Amino acid sequence: MKSLAVAFLLSSSIALAQQGTTAAQAPNSDTSYIDANGAAHITRVIPVPNDLSPEAKKSVSRQVSDAAHSQTLEERRHGTDVWQAHAGDVSAEIYPVHRTKDAIAGVPVWIITPPTDEDPDRVLINLHGGGFNSDSGSFTETIPIANLTKIKVVAVLYRFAPEHPFPAGVDDAITVYKELLKTYKPAHVAIYGTSAGAIMTGEVAVKLKQLGLPLPGALGIFSGQGDFSRYGDSWAMYAGNGLSGHLDPPDSVGDAPAYVGSTDRRDPVLSPLFADLHNMPPTLFITSGRDILLSGTSILHRAFLRAGNDNAQLVVFEGLPHAFWNDPNLPESKEADSLMAHFFTEHLK
Repeated sequence: MKSLAVAFLLSSSIALAQQGTTAAQAPNSDTSYIDANGAAHITRVIPVPNDLSPEAKKSVSRQVSDAAHSQTLEERRHGTDVWQAHAGDVSAEIYPVHRTKDAIAGVPVWIITPPTDEDPDRVLINLHGGGFNSDSGSFTETIPIANLTKIKVVAVLYRFAPEHPFPAGVDDAITVYKELLKTYKPAHVAIYGTSAGAIMTGEVAVKLKQLGLPLPGALGIFSGQGDFSRYGDSWAMYAGNGLSGHLDPPDSVGDAPAYVGSTDRRDPVLSPLFADLHNMPPTLFITSGRDILLSGTSILHRAFLRAGNDNAQLVVFEGLPHAFWNDPNLPESKEADSLMAHFFTEHLK
């Protein structure tokens, strides 16, 4: 089992971060020190969970340097576009669909439709992930769902930060939703997203309620959060790849400053945790045990329950990193996609 072990080092000061920790330097024992402020300085040696599929075990066992790696926004967007195009093609081999670039009320979108037996009365709206500044999901988050549900998915290509901070992306999503309401009943529409798109899904729902517009029939918040005013515990423990890669301790600035812009971090639309969440549609929350937004997803789910939304469901996958379902080759991704698809088909009636 030692060959599958992953060493996890969390400290307020990581002296070796610039060159990357080597095997000889990696900790091989568990330690824990709680400082005067309550911050934990710990090392943990964490085996790969036995519950994972062989494919997932291989994925989480990949060696990724913990050295800091700077990247320009242009480089990030280019790399994300290249990766998403390839991953979308892989998804389409598993889940055949039709893809069409279009615009709805002036907002650019991808229209993803199943190859046969499309349901003409229902539609899904996807708000893709990508850190609010790039597109890391308009294909991988939509192709499996369109195929499995036999429902058209509209992937909203909303405006990005930092050029367009909050609420530009939310406004784009609402524009598309309002236009689709001219054709579809609200109860036959679902809004969902992953990561940044999951966060925006909650924001859109709160904004629709503020505007007095009918809420959709279902929501999907897949690895998100509802509070920009503080970090959750998982933010300090996991990087985007889970236990591998570079990780800085949380700072005092707060998450996604380019997206937040000048908005108060406790604004009830930006941070739905501070909004009136009563009478929300049936909502599926999905996260995973090594997800940087594990805390954010579970905290928002609890807020839904406190508001009386007994139809809010939470699924936590064991031992996997943030938004793992973007890898279409994992059996766990197929399971997650099936859960998402089943939830939407069950609730859009």
